[in-house]
Amino acid sequence: MIDLTINGEERSLDVDGEMPLLWALRDVAKVKGPKFGCGIAACGACTVLVDGAPTRSCVTPMETVEGAQITTVDGLAVGETLHRVQEAWIAEQVAQCGYCQSGQIMSAVALLNEVPNPTDEDIDDAMSGNLCRCGTYPRIRAAIKRAAEQNSAVKPETVEG
Repeated sequence: MIDLTINGEERSLDVDGEMPLLWALRDVAKVKGPKFGCGIAACGACTVLVDGAPTRSCVTPMETVEGAQITTVDGLAVGETLHRVQEAWIAEQVAQCGYCQSGQIMSAVALLNEVPNPTDEDIDDAMSGNLCRCGTYPRIRAAIKRAAEQNSAVKPETVEG
């Protein structure tokens, strides 16, 4: 059994320690947001936050996340209220096919948690490991900037990840 917290819920998963986090999330915990893309951590579709850090779940063994806080795109909204990055993604009409979007969103959330007002270079650096076959990179940048602006319009003490 490996104990961890997934999207705020404490879970004990009966999995092999070498099983990739992605498969434990999708097949055991039934969390479907993270996607399988390449299986070698090159595309970013499987990106989740592990204790706040963007992590490629397709190559992360379960034994390395014992006791960790795992956040997926499924856990960003609070009730019916979307996370500011999800709202910005919709406003900027980022998604086309949508396959890479959960990983893109999670990397953007991690960036904004670390750098609340990122420059274009910060965005490029943080998002460089997330591939989009549809080429929506300008919309992704615009959405991240929109979310950053929305964040700066809120009093700091009320801002959540």
